[in-house]
Amino acid sequence: MADERRLTAQRADGATLLIFYMVALLVVPARFTIAFVPITLPPALFMAMCLMIVWFAAHLVDHLGIAKGRNAVRTILAIYVILHLMTYALATRRYLPIDELSVSDSALIRIVSMAALAVFIADGVRTGDRLSRALRVMVACLTVSAFVGLFQFGLGLDLASYISLPGLRVQDNGYSALESRSIFFRPAGTVNHPIEFGLVCVLGVPFAAHFVFQAKDRGEPVGRWWTALSLLALMAILSLSRTAIIGLVVTGIVMAILLPRERGLPLLGVGAVFLGGASIVVPGLFGTVTSMFSNIEDDPSFQGRTKDYDGAWLEIAKHPWLGRGFGTFLPSKYTILDNQYLLTMIENGYLGLIAFALLFIGAIFAALRARALSRDENVRGIAMCLVAAMLTSALGAATFDELAFSVATGMTFMLIGVSGALLRIARQEADLRKAAEVSPAS
Repeated sequence: MADERRLTAQRADGATLLIFYMVALLVVPARFTIAFVPITLPPALFMAMCLMIVWFAAHLVDHLGIAKGRNAVRTILAIYVILHLMTYALATRRYLPIDELSVSDSALIRIVSMAALAVFIADGVRTGDRLSRALRVMVACLTVSAFVGLFQFGLGLDLASYISLPGLRVQDNGYSALESRSIFFRPAGTVNHPIEFGLVCVLGVPFAAHFVFQAKDRGEPVGRWWTALSLLALMAILSLSRTAIIGLVVTGIVMAILLPRERGLPLLGVGAVFLGGASIVVPGLFGTVTSMFSNIEDDPSFQGRTKDYDGAWLEIAKHPWLGRGFGTFLPSKYTILDNQYLLTMIENGYLGLIAFALLFIGAIFAALRARALSRDENVRGIAMCLVAAMLTSALGAATFDELAFSVATGMTFMLIGVSGALLRIARQEADLRKAAEVSPAS
């Protein structure tokens, strides 16, 4: 019987498949695509498409352990996909240049796969322990990417460029892993761009902090989690990205509010000491970071982001409700818009913007609802992390075209799915608790 239980516990489940996706997204350099297909297909996107098939097949039977029934996150994702399909139908009904049509086709596949990934996670990860295990792997994968970024920043050495994987080819995305700002290299880790790198590092910060506290409560070694937390926070700063700095501030505020006072205040104190230490170790860092905000009106980068806003509103007025088509506003053909909300209004209209905003609102609602329902400190801690991560991602979308970057998009939809899974877990826990309270009386 013991051997049978051990085999059952080791059987692959939704969390196992999610871990494979995380490795493909965060450890395999983002510039790699699958070599033997005619379209640009990163390994992580291929994994998401496979999980979409697994999710659909699992819903045809009753013995594979996938959850069924309503879930707030699933409903919002369904609305989001339906509106994308409506936009695609309207855009392809009229004439589209071949270059825009081609990108629109691939963009639709990508967004449907991302939504399916989130639904798979919401339905396929069924217990708090398995969800926690998957999130630990996520933090470990992010730490690997941050370690690569540390070498890029400190030595100007891109370790990712030395990686070669069979069956994959390098896709030139027009970005360099060693861009510079002021006197510093701007690292990109294993992702596509320093802004994206800074954002995904920040998304991992609250989870690393959660596992520090969890390990401490369980009497386990905390050194590896402190290392992960320190490295992720450091690389978020060293990415020299306003998006990352704002994200760190938002994360700190959320953790100060939702964490117990005996944890939140000391953590903020440690963060302040850490920032002071980083400024001493890296001379000129503090001045560079503060200048990004103090001289923002004179910053060519900021001016370049905002000068095209008037033209964007003219494009929105042409197709106000469902947009001109997702992916059709090509940066190489029109202009780069460093604001995902404006870009969404152009490509998906006002209805698409509402659906996009609902993704973040729904994920935050699910996390807060799970926190209210659960008495499990692990579930409540993960809920706090998700609120911080979703707020960070939502604000990040206002500072760059987030859905154009594969890793940022993959992380966002993955965490949306985690919010749905956490809500299911919390509801199941609450139902069991109620049943236990009722059964003695009966």
